[in-house]
Amino acid sequence: MMSDQDVHHTTDDRKRSRAVSPGAVAQAGKIGWLIDKGGIIFAGGIFIAMLILIQEVFLRYVLNSPTIWAHEATIFLCAVAFIYGGLYCAARNTHIRVVIIYDLVSPGVRRFLDVIISLVCMISAATFAWASWLMVQRAAFAPDGSFRLETSGSAWNPPTPSLLKIFMLAVMVALAIQFLVLAVNYARGVTQAAPSIQAEGEK
Repeated sequence: MMSDQDVHHTTDDRKRSRAVSPGAVAQAGKIGWLIDKGGIIFAGGIFIAMLILIQEVFLRYVLNSPTIWAHEATIFLCAVAFIYGGLYCAARNTHIRVVIIYDLVSPGVRRFLDVIISLVCMISAATFAWASWLMVQRAAFAPDGSFRLETSGSAWNPPTPSLLKIFMLAVMVALAIQFLVLAVNYARGVTQAAPSIQAEGEK
């Protein structure tokens, strides 16, 4: 029988284990550390998108001189940030998940579940990477095999549709690798601090 105090400590431990990490989790390895650091680039893209929209509102409603590129540029910047977000969350282990059963089992079983979940996610990401490659073939190459980027067809006509598909392929490949690294490190029982945390501790 567990006392009320033991239950309280166990609950607190589980809450702490699910607390938001200051960076990539230890099991994500060096690739997770790089993914975590890369997040600031795409966060900056969202900030730039905000500035573009503010400028567009001013140009359109004050100067009556709207641009032909603002909306497509902001859509592209936000789209790449959302695509990268899945990879970013995987490295930091901040994906939303149901933990009703997970919290009821022992640490050993949780470790086993972490390995299985990571392997399933790796297979899923690899499948999406293959599907992304099929899209890239049509978006980046003409029927005769020559390199030709698909464009939006608007007045500005940027190659953003093909760039998004190429970026999706790169992210899906990286995501599959990240989940493989997670599965291996969960199986090995890696628990040491992530590179970013170690670096801060050495300062």
